[in-house]
Amino acid sequence: MKVPNSPLTGKPMRVLFEPEKMKYRGEEFDCTYISFRDDAEGESYTTTESDGIWLSQVTNQYRERHGIPYQDEIIALRERYGLSAAKMSLILGFGANQYRLYEEGEVPSESNGKMIRSAMNPQVFLDLVKSSRHQLSDREYAKITARVEEVVTEAENCRDELWEAEWLFRSRRGLSNGFAPQSTKRLKNLLLYMLSQIGETFQTKMNKVLFYIDFLSYRERGLAISGLAYNALEFGPVPQRWDRVYCAFDEIEEQLKVVQGQECLCLKTDFEADMSEFSEDEIKVIDEVCSKVKDMTSRAISDMSHKETAWKDYVGKPETIPFNKAFSLVAF
Repeated sequence: MKVPNSPLTGKPMRVLFEPEKMKYRGEEFDCTYISFRDDAEGESYTTTESDGIWLSQVTNQYRERHGIPYQDEIIALRERYGLSAAKMSLILGFGANQYRLYEEGEVPSESNGKMIRSAMNPQVFLDLVKSSRHQLSDREYAKITARVEEVVTEAENCRDELWEAEWLFRSRRGLSNGFAPQSTKRLKNLLLYMLSQIGETFQTKMNKVLFYIDFLSYRERGLAISGLAYNALEFGPVPQRWDRVYCAFDEIEEQLKVVQGQECLCLKTDFEADMSEFSEDEIKVIDEVCSKVKDMTSRAISDMSHKETAWKDYVGKPETIPFNKAFSLVAF
């Protein structure tokens, strides 16, 4: 997040993170309000970026509360069926431009959100297409139904992938995992990219690097990256099911090494990451963290994590570390 300069002195202003209760569509949500204080002038300011982070916190909580799909899910759904936004609007019974607006970030109403979620089931969507038969040309209808029937078959063949995701991600997408998409493909490529940046590393260090990537991303973007939730254990924050995360992918090699009389798992890879599903902003956060911790030992990054209130306030507790603790990070 870029910190603006004071209009009076030209120096960077002080960043303030303040807990606030914000109203959205008549409901109240806890979030962190970001502003920039010009102490010389005695005024506080916000930017388009800081306002966007605040809005992301609020709207994602609203989506979670009402079961409304997230923006990336809405985009992916249309692409899965190979349709234009206008055709999706027609089949779902929305206004002509409504689906496009949802893809651009507008939050659907609860009823429209549940309609979109139901359309994620290809059998349900096929019924909706058939109900729209007379609003489509013969050619359109044949093309769309053929594609949706392909998706039905694909869904029946990807049950192993769904099981693998449930095996890796203990917490469902929501506030507990920073509202990040949950995808085994994304997680694998994130890990491969991290290893390409920091090199061969111990599992204990990898746990802390993931924590910093996700929590910094939430502070800077209002969204985490990996899809994982975190607990605070004795030696620092770790992803839930961390013992499964690295061994789940054949592309990541685990080697047992003895360091100072203790057995430690070391991670490395010879595979290249596919970062096509990651945004420039996500890659920027990953690079920032990896660059800072690349030459740090596992003990050094563990000690660094012990200074975070995210760890100090939750060590030894069964609940996950809440992502609003991202706004109190001291290492970045």
